[in-house]
Amino acid sequence: MRVYLFVLLVAAAVTYLLTPVARWVALRTGAITALRDRDVHAVPTPRLGGLAMLGGLAIAMAVASQIPFLRGVFEDTGRAWGIVGAAAMVCLLGVADDIWDLDWMTKLAGQSLAGGFLALQGVQLYQLPVGDGLFIGSPRLSLFVTVVSVVVAMNAVNFVDGLDGLAAGVIAIGGTGFFVYTYLLSRESTPTDVSNLATVVIAALVGACLGFLPHNFFPARIFMGDSGSMLIGLVIASAAIVVTGQIDLQNLELVTPRQTVPAFLPILLPIAVLMLPLLDMGLAVIRRVGAGRSPFHPDRLHLHHRLLELGHSHRRAVVIMYLWTAVFAFGAAALVLLSTTTVLVVLGAAALVAALLTLGPLRGRVRAADPAADSDAGLPVPTDAGTGDTPAAPVDRARRDTGARADHHEGIHP
Repeated sequence: MRVYLFVLLVAAAVTYLLTPVARWVALRTGAITALRDRDVHAVPTPRLGGLAMLGGLAIAMAVASQIPFLRGVFEDTGRAWGIVGAAAMVCLLGVADDIWDLDWMTKLAGQSLAGGFLALQGVQLYQLPVGDGLFIGSPRLSLFVTVVSVVVAMNAVNFVDGLDGLAAGVIAIGGTGFFVYTYLLSRESTPTDVSNLATVVIAALVGACLGFLPHNFFPARIFMGDSGSMLIGLVIASAAIVVTGQIDLQNLELVTPRQTVPAFLPILLPIAVLMLPLLDMGLAVIRRVGAGRSPFHPDRLHLHHRLLELGHSHRRAVVIMYLWTAVFAFGAAALVLLSTTTVLVVLGAAALVAALLTLGPLRGRVRAADPAADSDAGLPVPTDAGTGDTPAAPVDRARRDTGARADHHEGIHP
């Protein structure tokens, strides 16, 4: 455990120190999130935070490769460095998009290439651990499922990156739950050797997110941009594929009966970690397709925007999203230690508390729209993108009181 914590701290320290450099690069290259009609953040903010996160991840993995305890993890250099290489590919793709606004086909092609590269390096779904294991017989189907899984994860994280500190915090919290899960599962199945590629990758990812958060939490001095959201989406998907698609179901004799669920359904934790991003993306796609728009057409109807409409401040909306992530991620991870019944009871109680905090008396009062107040304060009066209509009151309040922002990019929107 101490080795993994050391890797986490290295990633956090390096990311924290490199973030001001990434901000300087963003200012020099013009990678700045300017104010647009659909946005609600009040100050143009540089992005490219993903560059710092990539540096933290890469250096942490390089340090980990020199630790004797983790030597076995890096014997198969293709998988470990394949993840870092694919992360660098999507980070550079995101940098190009943050600077030049790439079209959606270019982004999709780049994301697919990174997923394909990852699969060619051995990080590939060969089976889905359901029951005795559902094997993917066709190599082409295995490659396809791997690429789709990676692309979906990247775009899900991109969709949820809409408030200062939200995506980094959600992945840090969910990744911590994933870290606990993979570590405990390794300890139970192979108590003599708890070194594991998924665990070290998640430790480095959580560290990179934590190192970036001090610069990104409200009011943010830098956004992670697509270079960051795609990077963390790819890395957490890679770790999920390692533990989900390549777990040896025949070597879990040491797992006790009460641990049958986490042992034979390790796909549960990755879904729980990405529950909010996946839910947000799914609702957005249904909403937009139902309205006859592109699934990637940006709007202000994401889960975090709904929280602002309920009257929550920027910080409180982010913390509530953190809380829901913790409920899902740690609820799933607890299956390694506790019985399913106990976990369901605790999970139900935690969900009730989270619901009360979301809908309860902590909400502020939603004031009526007051465009004159925004004008007097020197803030532009927002309009609904493409229509010219003045938006509902909560969005004006969000800009005036919280400085909340809308997503710079959403997945692979046209």
